[in-house]
Amino acid sequence: MASRDVLSQTTRLASSSALLQVLFRVVTFGLNAFTLRYLSRELIGVVNVRLTLLYSTVVFLAREAFRRACLSGSTKRNWTKTINLLWLTVPLGVFWSIFLGFVWLHLLEVPDPSVVPHYQAGVVAFGLSAIIELLGEPFWVLAQAHLFVRLKVIAESLSVVSKCILTVILVVLYPQWDLYVFSLAQLLYVSVLVTCYVTYFVMFLGSPEATKKSFPVARMKALLPNLVEDETFVNWKEARLTWSFFKQSFLKQILTEGERYVMTFLNVLNFGDQGVYDIVNNLGSLVARFIFLPIEESFYVFFAKVLERGKNVKDQKQDDVAVAADVLELLLKLVLLIGLTITVFGYAYSQLALDIYGGSMLSSGTGPDLLRCYSLYVLFLAINGVTECFTFALMCKEEVDRYNFVMLALSFTFLCISYFLTQWHGSIGFILANCFNMGIRIAHSIHYIYDYFKESTYRPLTGLLPSPFLVLVYIISGVITGFSEVFFCCDKGWMARLIHISMGALCFAATIVTMFCTETKLIHFVRSQFLSRYMKKGT
Repeated sequence: MASRDVLSQTTRLASSSALLQVLFRVVTFGLNAFTLRYLSRELIGVVNVRLTLLYSTVVFLAREAFRRACLSGSTKRNWTKTINLLWLTVPLGVFWSIFLGFVWLHLLEVPDPSVVPHYQAGVVAFGLSAIIELLGEPFWVLAQAHLFVRLKVIAESLSVVSKCILTVILVVLYPQWDLYVFSLAQLLYVSVLVTCYVTYFVMFLGSPEATKKSFPVARMKALLPNLVEDETFVNWKEARLTWSFFKQSFLKQILTEGERYVMTFLNVLNFGDQGVYDIVNNLGSLVARFIFLPIEESFYVFFAKVLERGKNVKDQKQDDVAVAADVLELLLKLVLLIGLTITVFGYAYSQLALDIYGGSMLSSGTGPDLLRCYSLYVLFLAINGVTECFTFALMCKEEVDRYNFVMLALSFTFLCISYFLTQWHGSIGFILANCFNMGIRIAHSIHYIYDYFKESTYRPLTGLLPSPFLVLVYIISGVITGFSEVFFCCDKGWMARLIHISMGALCFAATIVTMFCTETKLIHFVRSQFLSRYMKKGT
């Protein structure tokens, strides 16, 4: 497949993912805001920190390395061996669920049953949900590798909406069920997710569309583990790469969920404070989930397909190198500007957003300061997502192994910094530690990208340099909205709030206009790659 064709399909996947996620997340955003009025901070802390950490840890450790390894390279491979390898995620998930479930039940602090009852049932349900989700892993990888645009987004969106609707219904009708509500909702979420994938492939395999695309799998039986005579059960090259990524994913999980591990194992915050932190964290990460994650996942596939892993820039096809360098530069510029916009405007509108979303429970206390710091953290997330997706797509096995040592040192440093900063500045210390963590990871990826392209004429890292005039507009907007918050927000009535919102809207419009005038190459990239299919539909 030509690099331009891969680029077209990849941007289609990323844009569809982002737009459809926004549509469905708007629904869930409203449902969650409604649900907050019926729950205690302690219950939110147990569900969103303690139990969700159990689920995410099991799923991440069981599948992340397999995903990285099996999505590398061309789609022309022995898919029977790849699918066999992917099914190993299920027994691995069972092991992690049993082991970590024991830790969660017997070694960690158990919530007061009078405040948060049914904790044991919650641990079992969330561990079981991780195993159920892993049953759909071969389907997910096959769909992602072949750039099925809507399947992933629709499946995830339907499962999230189903979970939220069931949660709202049960919270309103049976508030005394507490953790039973969230346990049932979690099991529904993974069941709908896996069912969507299985149903799609039941309908797709053997269809004229599959035949036209020369799809490598012809029937559902081929998606189950299969033994091939006189051949190994798995591709050992993929298996070794998986092991390398597994060591890395173990460390990456600590870095990604580090603050939750510190909360869970070191008890630096009570369950109520954990609940507030998690709500603010989820609110602040909306853009990361809506935009940055689809871009990172989709363009990891793009870079892995266009450039060959382990080869230096001189040994690659130069046309593909040119496309990859151009795309990387524009992606860096895109996420940088999105991150800067959120950082600048998030500072002045954090308290207002929390007051509208969750009332005084969130807008008083440390909530606004948490969200302001998170607005800065979003900028780090934006840059790290793109730089790491390129780096991980190009690293050979030896480079991945060397990077594991870097991650090991960084994991230990991050946990220590998180602990001490939390002792010094409460829950805000977690976000400051995350900024430090992301800064180090960005520096490593930038160094790798610089070394990779230094023997060529391409300089994609210039994407991290916005127009000076645009930077000036950002500074002016930040000053104006900062003063607006002091004078008009947030306890001076709705008219003052509307004035504050209007000031922000004017500054935002000025920023966008400046962006269109100064970043013409980026605007053309976004319009031609991300928006072209929607513009064509409207004409």
